[in-house]
Amino acid sequence: MSKEKQRREALLYHAKPQPGKIKIVPTKPYSTQRDLALAYSPGVAEPCLEIEKNKDDVYKYTAKGNIVAIISNGTAVLGLGDIGPEASKPVMEGKSLLFKIFADIDGIDIELDTKDVDRFIETVKTIAPTFGGINLEDIKAPEAFEIERRLKEELDIPVMHDDQHGTAIISAAALLNALEIAEKKIEDVRIVVSGAGAAAVSCTKLYKAFGAKAENIVMLDSKGVIRSDRENLSVEKAEFATDRKIDTLEEAMVDADVFIGLSIADIVSPEMLSSMAENPIVFAMANPNPEIEYDLACKTRKDIIMATGRSDHPNQVNNVLGFPFIFRGALDVRATKINEEMKMAAVRALADLTREPVPEQVNIAYDATRLTFGRNYIIPKPFDPRLITKIPPAVAKAAMDSGVAKFPIQDWDRYEEELYQRSGNDNKVVRLLHNRAKVNPKRIVFAEAELLDVMKAAQIVYEEGIATPILLGNKEIIEHLKKELEFDAEVPIIDPRSDEFSEMRSRYALKLWELRKRKGETKYSARVNMGKRNYFGAMMLKEGDADGMISGYSRAYPKVLRPVFEVLGRAKNVQNASTVNIMITDRGPLFLADTSININPNAEELAEIAQMTANVAKTFGFNPIMALLSYANFGSSNHPHAKKVREAVKILHERNPDLVVDGEIQTDFALDPEMSDKNFPFSKISGKKVNTFVFPNLESANITYKLLKGLNKADSIGPIMVGLTKAAHILQLGASVDEMVNMAAVAVIDAQEREKRRKARMQGE
Repeated sequence: MSKEKQRREALLYHAKPQPGKIKIVPTKPYSTQRDLALAYSPGVAEPCLEIEKNKDDVYKYTAKGNIVAIISNGTAVLGLGDIGPEASKPVMEGKSLLFKIFADIDGIDIELDTKDVDRFIETVKTIAPTFGGINLEDIKAPEAFEIERRLKEELDIPVMHDDQHGTAIISAAALLNALEIAEKKIEDVRIVVSGAGAAAVSCTKLYKAFGAKAENIVMLDSKGVIRSDRENLSVEKAEFATDRKIDTLEEAMVDADVFIGLSIADIVSPEMLSSMAENPIVFAMANPNPEIEYDLACKTRKDIIMATGRSDHPNQVNNVLGFPFIFRGALDVRATKINEEMKMAAVRALADLTREPVPEQVNIAYDATRLTFGRNYIIPKPFDPRLITKIPPAVAKAAMDSGVAKFPIQDWDRYEEELYQRSGNDNKVVRLLHNRAKVNPKRIVFAEAELLDVMKAAQIVYEEGIATPILLGNKEIIEHLKKELEFDAEVPIIDPRSDEFSEMRSRYALKLWELRKRKGETKYSARVNMGKRNYFGAMMLKEGDADGMISGYSRAYPKVLRPVFEVLGRAKNVQNASTVNIMITDRGPLFLADTSININPNAEELAEIAQMTANVAKTFGFNPIMALLSYANFGSSNHPHAKKVREAVKILHERNPDLVVDGEIQTDFALDPEMSDKNFPFSKISGKKVNTFVFPNLESANITYKLLKGLNKADSIGPIMVGLTKAAHILQLGASVDEMVNMAAVAVIDAQEREKRRKARMQGE
């Protein structure tokens, strides 16, 4: 993607469909006059009076306890420098978004038009009663140090400058683990820190808190080594001034055990790296390009333990591992500050979490057989769902133990469950989907590439590294669309009707005739069909010329389904193919089946649909808790419609007793664990949070998923085709660009899984 195109896309993202990335929504009913009278006058006076009597009741009656102010004056924004408060607002809104999606905290961005430290501090103190915590952001050093220090002293709510402490906490956790792998002790290692800004100073202070010795630390700024004989050192730099008679990074690196980079790109040479001690630990965290490129560093030293700030290499030092969860824990005990004990607790929790067995969901997201503690895994992955249930409790407990918690937690099991519930309200599934596809992209046929939205999806898929698109259709039209979209990548364009591909078309036609000659196919009809993109695309999959296919944007589902079925057919031991839709809802992802194919399945077919749907849930890293839905509950009706669901459940219990599935059950009971536990304690899903729903017929499944999508604005991934021999997936008519991108990622993952199974079979033979 060209820089100019990337620029336009970024601007469009922030401007449309409405400006900005966040909004405020009501949390209480407001539909009636009674609701409004309670929300405002006269009812609102009652909580006001209660808070007047007891100021702490503000946490009981308002949202204060879940709101963090993200405050900047725009003097040190990303790598852009002093660009002003207005220009910093998109970054602060982005921080608000991260707070919400990772820890369910409402972040409110506030940009202050002042560089005066006293005025900044006084303004924050004046507005502090509104907030449960203060996240300082993008404020230049040395002012940032004084602002944070004074606000921590003068306010009774948590205050943290994330630019300082976020990187420090994550990198400290990584350092503790790296030292264990290298079999070194923190009090013995020689540390070189390149950079002397807020983050570098905070990192080094935290390393000292864990035992690093001052005499073993060398810090460098833009002028070189910070020596004790240099004049006019700031207080922060003076703390790390060395007595060693060295001036350059090259000299400092000789026999060093640890390099911490928070400076600029490409300042570490292979020669410098070679001069370091055995098992060197290198954290090259300059963004977007590290102090030494990851591949170059690993090529230079086979014994290196390396981390960067980038997501495309192992061991990413990413602040999102820290600040949402640290504030979550601090808010939940109403901590009066974020102290050293809380930061150190977060470090230990992150370090310890890395050493625990990794959930399959995380392995799946990163296409890893098994992530294990070692050189390429020294800190958790940002997609790890355990972060919210491990880090906040550690921070909260440290706040309680250090005496700064005003609302101690009594029931830790209940608290962990509350945290888990908070984690299900975002699009983690979509992020996991894309991330996993990028690990091993596949060739995906876009069978309707002459259409603008389809081409947009293909372009995103290519530029995001999700897949290599193969574009089917008229070459002239496709080239025109590519030019219009500035999609200048060299990707395959195939027109099944053109003379250029006549040999391929003839070969495919013969294959189709041989496949279906006893099912009414003639050589003539096979040649005609191979001029049609859906037949041609399906045959590309069958012949191994592509790995996956998506189609259906412009045609009714049955018309696309027929050529796919005729060419590819059902997988071995599958009686009926079916489809699954993943709905991204406020209660987390829900797997719904069968949404597109089987009109009125019998009991045996329902059981097969349920089993394949369970496999889809597992593929995406979720443990399926399944309900087979009906209008009846557990034998309350003997109508054939209810009896077939009951029989399907019986089949599943007999064939797969370990599968958590039950029914027949009504939807409201399946959705409410307490209701099911109270009324049907004998059920396998009693008291459990159901995430997978199998419907008794196509009518109910299709209507339900479209109602969810339309009324609740729930995102949908699907229909995901299951039971075919190849990774072909059919879109709903008029699917959005985002839906097509998601389905392309699904097709890639489907192809990845098939490849794994094929290799496993070959090894077994």
